[in-house]
Amino acid sequence: MTPPAEQIARFRRDLEALTPGPGALALAVSGGADSIAMLLLARAAVSGRLCAATVNHGLRAAAADEAAMVAELCRDLAVPHTILTVEKPIEGASIQARARDARYAKLLQWALDAGAGALATAHHADDQAETFLMRAARGSGTPGLAGIRARRLATWFDRELLIVRPLLKWRRDELRAIAEAAKAPFVDDPSNTDPAYDRTRFRELIAHSPELDVPALAASAAHAAEAEHALMEIASHEWLLRRRWDLREVAFDPVGLSRGLLRRLTQFAIDAVRTREKEEQPFDKLSANGESVVLSTVGAELVEAPSFSERAPLRGESLDRLLATLDAGGTGTIAGVKASARHAEWRFSAAPPRRSH
Repeated sequence: MTPPAEQIARFRRDLEALTPGPGALALAVSGGADSIAMLLLARAAVSGRLCAATVNHGLRAAAADEAAMVAELCRDLAVPHTILTVEKPIEGASIQARARDARYAKLLQWALDAGAGALATAHHADDQAETFLMRAARGSGTPGLAGIRARRLATWFDRELLIVRPLLKWRRDELRAIAEAAKAPFVDDPSNTDPAYDRTRFRELIAHSPELDVPALAASAAHAAEAEHALMEIASHEWLLRRRWDLREVAFDPVGLSRGLLRRLTQFAIDAVRTREKEEQPFDKLSANGESVVLSTVGAELVEAPSFSERAPLRGESLDRLLATLDAGGTGTIAGVKASARHAEWRFSAAPPRRSH
């Protein structure tokens, strides 16, 4: 079941460019051809430093059998494997988004408990192209157009773990070919062909539009990610220069900032309030770790990262409405945070509880 040597070497290079060095690598293996190919490549490239897990969301009757299939394959490959079961039923609107949040929560906790240095997922270039188009169609800015990050730091309560995507330069078809050549078992998720989902419709659009070149779309997402990274560095510098906080309030000077920087500093301020409320400490007593949480969950990360703690990502439209209110010198509330424009400052504090009638 070993892939060709040149593919193993390519995967090793892609992985080493994203991971910090020694340390166990945790693999998220769903049972699809993409993740099975990643399992085969990783087992050949970093054998002895691997563990794998499959999440059973309980959404389909076949899910348990598919998880057992992966477990058996991992046994054959001598890769430690764990089946993670989502106990609480996933219901309501946005089933796929809710399932993703539940999946990452389970995977993060498992990988951290296993002592892994990084968690690898099997997102590839075709996934990136689909994501770029979906977000472009919604009018996303650089954070959204940056798509799926090759690496990012995820937070599980007070612990952090690096999530890496070593297959972002690989195509879906070549990964499937690796699994097929190895005669490894895999499954095709029926939701991937269900037109009820946006991603399926954009996948079909790309498949039937030769002018939509997948590598070119993925490259555009990478360029957007570079631009977003640069903007975040500038925003972080401005935040350190302009912020002010006291016992119950955080504020910053908005004068002269571009719209993009105002968005990012506003998000910093909102996250600072939410972090403070969670830790129940005055702003001037927030730990260095608390501040790093603020800076690591804004901008680019908020678009993609599931909300593993109580802090949910803010939607762009909500933030835009708040910026318009503050620009006009008004007061608004968002995600439990009160924001107001007063005395050449934008000020943020915990919103008072709603009155019950």
